[in-house]
Amino acid sequence: MRTVDAAGLGIGDDHPPRIMGVLNVSEESPYDPSVYDDPGEAAAYVDEELIGEGADIVDVGLESANKRLDVLSAEEELDRLHVALETIESVSGDAVFSIETRYAEVAEAALDGGFDMVNDVCGFADPAMPDVCREYDVAVAKMASPPDLSRPGAISDVDWSERKSPEWADRADYVDRLYESLKQNGLTDKTIVDPAFGGWSERKTLAEDRETFERLREFRGLGRPMLVSINRKNFLGDIVGRDTDERLPVSLAATAMAVERGAHVIRTHDVAETRDAARIGDRFAPELASASADGVSVAELDVRTPDEARRHLDRIGGDQRRADAVGARAFEVSGLDAGGRDRLLAAAEDAGAVAVPGDRATLLAGSVGALRRVASSVDDRTGRETTKSGEAPGKSLSVALGELLQ
Repeated sequence: MRTVDAAGLGIGDDHPPRIMGVLNVSEESPYDPSVYDDPGEAAAYVDEELIGEGADIVDVGLESANKRLDVLSAEEELDRLHVALETIESVSGDAVFSIETRYAEVAEAALDGGFDMVNDVCGFADPAMPDVCREYDVAVAKMASPPDLSRPGAISDVDWSERKSPEWADRADYVDRLYESLKQNGLTDKTIVDPAFGGWSERKTLAEDRETFERLREFRGLGRPMLVSINRKNFLGDIVGRDTDERLPVSLAATAMAVERGAHVIRTHDVAETRDAARIGDRFAPELASASADGVSVAELDVRTPDEARRHLDRIGGDQRRADAVGARAFEVSGLDAGGRDRLLAAAEDAGAVAVPGDRATLLAGSVGALRRVASSVDDRTGRETTKSGEAPGKSLSVALGELLQ
């Protein structure tokens, strides 16, 4: 995992999770507590409510993310930039200042004026954006998005059969499309990836956000730090039936889970509370070992499923069809008689899996590929107690295990 230096702030596995507080200088923004158009009032808010409560990064937005509003042009964003620049000049606290924009022209003007990093909500749709960020040697958050400056985050609106191929589009799910969009137009050495939570288009569904969150570890396969913006999002509120102003508890629970799953930056309006939740997630996240000697380095990967393994294989140019041999799972198998247990032990040994018998059950573990070989070769039906009709109760082990490994 590459570590990114954002104006001296380390972001990555070797550093604590970073908190990105939000300031909006757009009068259209839907979240009133963070919206200011007076530089003095904005600076006081940043000092007291953001940096004062533990924000490492302050992300300044020039326009609302509300998809119902017209997208501002680069010229319109530049007209508002003076408020942001005057604000950061008046801030007394210490933080990394990020400009949220989709335009390389605006990013360059902001960096010239004192900003430290860029938050690109259109995923390098402006082809000049990577070059500007390289030239200024700054960190840049790249949100998954179509290559279209007018449609930030609208992954569902992309014609992937044309962008990739009809065959790829037919088999790709939503997370596949998100992942591919982050790869489009490349990554700089200081890119932080953002899988675009939230309703960025009319076609975006809550189920898609839930799936993205469930599979968050897959984005570690890009080898870059990850930013998530899940604060009070609809997909969380839908689970508990809460409106935006009642969603802080569920946002904090999700924050701890996101950090445990590999997020490095949490973007939020609730800084102090989110900071504490992120610390909990970090405390219980897996500790990944690494070592190097004589020019050879070894780094442990946070891989738990074949899909997660597949992302890393893609990054290193490996055969993704071998992913089933990497992700491991474990099951408890009960209800076998002595003969069925012996057949399971033999099948596991032949398949390269591990089967450990106990007094009450057998623990079966191994890569998904090995377990599928077990499922295809063992059949406990004749070794189980039969019913009065002479038929074995329930499904055979081979069928049950095969279904679980789908």
